[in-house]
Amino acid sequence: MSRKTGGIFLKKRTKTLLTCLAVPLGVGAVSGFLTQGSMDTFEKLNQPPLAPPGWVFPVVWLILYALMGIAAYRIYMKDPKAEVLKLYLIQLAVNFLWPILFFNFGWQLFAVVWLLLLWYLVLVMIKEFAKIDEGAAKLMIPYLIWLTFASYLNIAIALHR
Repeated sequence: MSRKTGGIFLKKRTKTLLTCLAVPLGVGAVSGFLTQGSMDTFEKLNQPPLAPPGWVFPVVWLILYALMGIAAYRIYMKDPKAEVLKLYLIQLAVNFLWPILFFNFGWQLFAVVWLLLLWYLVLVMIKEFAKIDEGAAKLMIPYLIWLTFASYLNIAIALHR
């Protein structure tokens, strides 16, 4: 590979990685913008044991969105036409709507159902990612763990309103 060809390849890979990172981080940013003040609202809810302080959520989500982007990048680089990338985008859309349902509309009970749907979509996505890239699938495991914890919080809050 010539130096020029290698440079073009590196630029393309970098652009693809940045795009794959920008998509979930952008989803999170827009969702966060639409639910401004949600951590203040969260602090006022009847919280279950183990509920972290509100500042933890944006930090965790930033990390999770970055991991999602890296995982999607790995899948895309191995198979740009992988069907699971559609599922990835669907779960991002479901993810985007959860805080709006929970905070903006105050539909905590419906948000439980929505979150369980998201959990299922992510589980299926991890299984499909593993068929293409085991490393990409492993990058999504913290996301599934966090969704499990978020489900606990959501269920407890919904039941104690």
